[in-house]
Amino acid sequence: MAIKMLRRFSNSGGVPKGHCTVYVGKSQKKRLVVPISYLSQPLFQDLLTQAEEQFGFNHQMGGLTIPCKEDVFVDLTSRLRQ
Repeated sequence: MAIKMLRRFSNSGGVPKGHCTVYVGKSQKKRLVVPISYLSQPLFQDLLTQAEEQFGFNHQMGGLTIPCKEDVFVDLTSRLRQ
């Protein structure tokens, strides 16, 4: 489900093939680029479910807004890289 919905984000400007743009942070959103392969990981899918519930899948800047603190997101993505 989430992979189909996010395919359009992989073609945002300046994003390497096989990656997508996400915006992370509580008050100020930081733009990050992550591999699309993360989308199939259960931890990342939990974040996508939260994002859909809180924000939907539209962002004025062409990315996906993830509802968590930046340091939490960086920790999660570092675990996915291992």
